[in-house]
Amino acid sequence: MPRWVILAHADTTVPGADGGPDLPGSVGGRGASFDLVSDTAPDVPGAEAVALSQIASAHVELPGRRIKRTLLLTVRPDAPPDTIASFEADLMAMPRHIPAIGSWALSRATGHWTHAWEQEFANADGLNGPYLLHPYHWTYVDRWFDPELPTAIVSPRLAHLYRAAPGPVLATP
Repeated sequence: MPRWVILAHADTTVPGADGGPDLPGSVGGRGASFDLVSDTAPDVPGAEAVALSQIASAHVELPGRRIKRTLLLTVRPDAPPDTIASFEADLMAMPRHIPAIGSWALSRATGHWTHAWEQEFANADGLNGPYLLHPYHWTYVDRWFDPELPTAIVSPRLAHLYRAAPGPVLATP
């Protein structure tokens, strides 16, 4: 059954979904994000439902509340397939280098997005510190995003969303 990420206004509810308001520091969303497993997209006025087709994932036991992070991005249409594969491999290697990452999933996405890179963290400090500031992030991942570098293949339009979650959101199918 497909997974969906739903971008909605902060006062929205999505029946059957796990989600809620995006935390300060989130960019490119609509105020709230939700995760849903369903055969069909939810009919939520003013929301954007993004279908995900998983490439790879891993579940890591993490007790209690956590931070669910979603990065929606678009790879430029002229990027060669082997370059896209290298980009995806660099993302999937991050959990081996950055212990702050708990469960994670890399998926292809629908609409104007091409990929969703999702993780769970014990707290926001794990995302904003050890993850975003890790040397692996700077050297292997940022190069795909920086428009001043010839290796960049990701469009500047991103949705970097994170929110509190009461328990696991990402699980291995």
